[in-house]
Amino acid sequence: MSNTGKPYALVAEFETPALAMHAAEMVRDAGYKRWDVHTPYPVHGMDGAMGLHNSKVGWFTFIGGTTGFTLGMLMIWWMGKVDYALPVGGKPLFSPIFAFPVAYELTILLGAFGTLFGMMLLNRLPRHYHPLLKYPRFRNATHDRIYIAIECADPRYSDAETRRLLESTGSRHIEVVED
Repeated sequence: MSNTGKPYALVAEFETPALAMHAAEMVRDAGYKRWDVHTPYPVHGMDGAMGLHNSKVGWFTFIGGTTGFTLGMLMIWWMGKVDYALPVGGKPLFSPIFAFPVAYELTILLGAFGTLFGMMLLNRLPRHYHPLLKYPRFRNATHDRIYIAIECADPRYSDAETRRLLESTGSRHIEVVED
């Protein structure tokens, strides 16, 4: 690519998942923090090779679901016992049994919203622009190629050393992508 913009990342292309998996382990072991692997399909074991931990999205789901359940119970309690108390035939003004369907539905609704918004927050979405989308060879990431991109903003990044590391992994095409 032309050297007109600020460098964003050094990108290496791999033909097989095995090569990419080995390269990801080498990049992880070298201590890089700002890097990613782009594949056209899920590669079993890649999370471990990259050193990724479990997702935190489940906590957003849990908090959303708990909030929904609590709001459902409080809503029915407020409506039935406080706001519009209407005694009918000696029945209690509030019972968790009667409030359960509303609380259940709000648990599902707010849990789903927690999942969606938590995923968007953790993935920094919506992201309307990404430098890799300008890289012509990156179109193959949806077909048959696997790419590892090490960002130039990584504290361990050195053009010569990072290139040497990626060359030692078996990548045949390594290029700097500009922002």
